[in-house]
Amino acid sequence: MAEQHDGEREYDLRWADSAEHKEPSARARMLAARWKENPPGPVPFRGDADPVRRRRRGRSPWISTAVVLGCVAAVIVLLGYADFRAPW
Repeated sequence: MAEQHDGEREYDLRWADSAEHKEPSARARMLAARWKENPPGPVPFRGDADPVRRRRRGRSPWISTAVVLGCVAAVIVLLGYADFRAPW
């Protein structure tokens, strides 16, 4: 048997896309068989599995903002002090 060139053995995507019959994937076949016996129920659009938990009462969202701004201010002051103490 003669060896084929690499170019001839290469998979031709245009040939595959032009196929008349396309076989469904294994997952699609599995789901089709499962749903034939037991069809799925209706699902709401973008339905969440778990509802969003509410925040604890009494906790202000400004506390985390104040902590972040305080840390940023502390870093600025620390960098300014380090630059002030530099020997140049």
